[in-house]
Amino acid sequence: MPALLQLKNIEKSFGTVHVLKSVNLEIHRGRAVGLAGENGAGKSTLMKILAGIYSRDAGQMIYNGETVKFTNARQAIDAGIAVIHQELNLLPELSVAENMFLGREPTKLGKIQWQEIYSKTQFWLDKLKQKIDPTTRLGTLSIAQQQMVEIARALSLNAQVIVMDEPTDALTDIEAQILFDVMKDLKAEGKGIVFISHRLAEIFTSCEDIAILRDGHMVHQGHTEDLTEHELIHHMVGRELTDQYPYTAAQTGPVRLAVKELSAKGCQEISFTAYSGEVLGFSGLVGAGRTELAKTIFGANALQSGSIEIDGKPVQISSPRQGIANGIGYVTEDRKSEGLIQIHSVGTNMTLAGLARFTSALGMVNRQSEEVTINEFIKAFSIKTQGGESLVQNLSGGNQQKVSIAKSVLVEPRILILDEPTRGVDVGAKREIYTLINKLKAEGMCILLVSSDMPELLGISDRIMVLANGKLTGEFSRDEATQEKIMHCAVAGQ
Repeated sequence: MPALLQLKNIEKSFGTVHVLKSVNLEIHRGRAVGLAGENGAGKSTLMKILAGIYSRDAGQMIYNGETVKFTNARQAIDAGIAVIHQELNLLPELSVAENMFLGREPTKLGKIQWQEIYSKTQFWLDKLKQKIDPTTRLGTLSIAQQQMVEIARALSLNAQVIVMDEPTDALTDIEAQILFDVMKDLKAEGKGIVFISHRLAEIFTSCEDIAILRDGHMVHQGHTEDLTEHELIHHMVGRELTDQYPYTAAQTGPVRLAVKELSAKGCQEISFTAYSGEVLGFSGLVGAGRTELAKTIFGANALQSGSIEIDGKPVQISSPRQGIANGIGYVTEDRKSEGLIQIHSVGTNMTLAGLARFTSALGMVNRQSEEVTINEFIKAFSIKTQGGESLVQNLSGGNQQKVSIAKSVLVEPRILILDEPTRGVDVGAKREIYTLINKLKAEGMCILLVSSDMPELLGISDRIMVLANGKLTGEFSRDEATQEKIMHCAVAGQ
């Protein structure tokens, strides 16, 4: 059977950077192709060409047997191609329903049919098992809920080809399973799916085909059943990669952080201690209160009651500035809106929170020292960029995440909060981040790791706390923790 869509010998360059090099890809009806590759391999660029966002320099696109060339995203959508982007493309000030049908509102006699919009929005939210009111302002939802809205919007287009670029990054296992069930329905309807994920197990369980990009070349495409995970990783990185979750035993010191009866937005009477030299993991479903807890400790959310102690001393933290001053670094789960300034350079973003490190008593910034530090962090974090002056918005999602982590580490915190630190990061770069976490832990830093990636939590954490409905429902040592035990506590009270 001929392919639903074929990309042939696709070429794309940005200035002197050759991003795609004679790339071929086939998408078939009723099948999902898992598109794998390290950050910067060209995955998102290839999909943006498919979606009409970028123009190709050379090559062909054959869709339903006809050669096509989309010059904008609207043409691709009208032709039946929908993209769930890695970075959310939603407007937080509008309602869920307005985001769902923005630019394609049903009208009658020139009037928008709001009831129709609300009912259709509710239909797609129900399909994804989301208890969200269509009239809710989108910005009040969690990142995971916003991701589900983004997925619902793409599904509502009734497209023939659906590109899912890291759709499960912000989702827990339960929400991800809902998406996989929807994918089965779409394939049964004859849709073609491109599924991009750094969670390799998802590709093997949900995709019939695998295509692998490395440095702009398509190095492999074939049936999933013909490839092992080890072989997939080898194709991706071009080298052997063992021990995906490197772990070094904790050499814990005294209590670094003590949270007592903390109540805040999304949190109720939470108490725990975290030690210097350990990684304390936090698990829970969407809406459990993990991010709200992290933001309260950092000072981004208001503390309603309870107390926080650092190194045995009570602290009052009512702003991120005070959080940093008290030795807390925070890597947000939403790097696009909260973590980075997209139109600024890599270097500017990296040193933004730590400029005092380079500033004299007279207020003069030592640019030479700043530049040396920026280059050291670019090298240490293996950030793929042409230099510190490159704009963050021109980096891949994974490389942006590395900049976000570097920014928080640069202030030399005693406590580092990592909220989904490997979201959108490839398998090779993940290992680099885990190695960095182990290094910081060995130096005595206290690390709070919030993650929806269960293997990551089990592989890196020394202890794991579980939240449900804003309350702590479980605590496990590394030896005690299993996925089943954690999920049992995570669904408590649901």
